[in-house]
Amino acid sequence: MSDRLAARRRAVASATAEAGATALLVTDPRNIAYLTGFRGSGGAVLVEDDGEAVLCTDSRYELQVVEQAPDVGHVISREYVAGVLGRRRGPADAPLAVEADAVTLSAATALRRVLAELGAADAPLVETSGVVESVRRAKDSDEIGLIERACRVVDDAWTHVLAHGVLATGRSEREVAADLEHAMRRAGSDGVAFETIVASGPNGAFPHHVPGDRLLAPGDLVVVDFGATVSGYASDCTRTVAFAGAADRLLDAYEVVSRAHRAGVSAVREGLACGELDGVSRGIISDAGFGEHFGHSLGHGVGLDVHEAPAVSTRSASTLSDGDVITIEPGIYLPGLGGIRIEDTVAVTGGSGRSLTTTSTALTVL
Repeated sequence: MSDRLAARRRAVASATAEAGATALLVTDPRNIAYLTGFRGSGGAVLVEDDGEAVLCTDSRYELQVVEQAPDVGHVISREYVAGVLGRRRGPADAPLAVEADAVTLSAATALRRVLAELGAADAPLVETSGVVESVRRAKDSDEIGLIERACRVVDDAWTHVLAHGVLATGRSEREVAADLEHAMRRAGSDGVAFETIVASGPNGAFPHHVPGDRLLAPGDLVVVDFGATVSGYASDCTRTVAFAGAADRLLDAYEVVSRAHRAGVSAVREGLACGELDGVSRGIISDAGFGEHFGHSLGHGVGLDVHEAPAVSTRSASTLSDGDVITIEPGIYLPGLGGIRIEDTVAVTGGSGRSLTTTSTALTVL
């Protein structure tokens, strides 16, 4: 694993040099984990132009950093940025790249203060965006293995939910979400990848509904969107179930979403434009007369973040590559009536797509 981490850092160093800097200050926790293996919640990393790195974290993680990141230099201090910049090998006033998306205004002010204390008040700061994330996009076999484990967790949890009456009339959305998250923990999740969505009845028309006190009722469709994490890597899955008595329009919409989902998953292949992939599923929904009720993109990348590159949307300029892991999640949302979404996590390997979430997407009527 240390060789892979070193290769990642060299790739980032090369991209940093192309941006016009001799070192990159990394403060995003997921990027720190990707480059060093350290998964603590506080720290900073400096990646030099040759790929060598130094990591600073505080005393809470003194043992953890040695165990998780043995092949980078360590500094133990609560002053993360000062800790790594104080170990910079090159001139202190050489151009320094920063992750613009991860640096707040107050953090930028603090960075300038640290540079001044190091005698480099006029050091050029190079704002970068997506330097580490672009390297993160193509997953290696170990990463895909971890995502697949996170997918097995959600598969096991969903199987448990269906087998043990978790989804039942008279239970609240909040109760169902809690039980599902508990099932994921028991199945091996380190935590939820995002806030679990349980959207019943008319609430299903809100794609990112927050589970509340509404009780599941006869005739409801229930959209359940959930994800687990394993060693930092996420999974993302959505299933929609029905209670007996659901409106015909909802059942018709489910059949359309199901066809759009199957077509999207089947179309995944290396070299396919993400915009074209979006169009495969969107075209089916539009042709069925539901186009105005599918407003979001077809999918997104999954990895250390549950939403990362590539975007699978009509606006995307990306093309699928080997090692991409994406979601396929078409939906139809009918105001006042309900919604349907079906989602799988899919890996692009060997030139084609392989679904890592494997529970049935056939409509379950409870």
